[in-house]
Amino acid sequence: MAMLDPLLHQPLRTQLAAFLAGAGEVTFSDLKRQLEVSDGNLDSHLKKLIAADYVNVRKDDSTGRTQTCYALTKTGRIALRGYIQALQQLLPMNSPAPSTQPKRRGTKLQST
Repeated sequence: MAMLDPLLHQPLRTQLAAFLAGAGEVTFSDLKRQLEVSDGNLDSHLKKLIAADYVNVRKDDSTGRTQTCYALTKTGRIALRGYIQALQQLLPMNSPAPSTQPKRRGTKLQST
């Protein structure tokens, strides 16, 4: 059985990685607004993802005001893809769902 990445298994970090995978490079303010988290909570989780090389940090001062921008790295994309695959292996999404209806035995449909 595939192991779930413990770093991405924390819900906010999963959301961060997934959001960055789709959004590309995003400012701290945009991340905070989209994920609806506090500065401290976001900063704490970003630091863990940065330390693991899942997220890249870049300072942008092109607007006259320095903003910190974050993007998912190649390592982060590979980790997220692996995490999703591990979840898919745990959840048998390809097999039919068990029926919740009791099976009828020995009855035939009658045509009208």
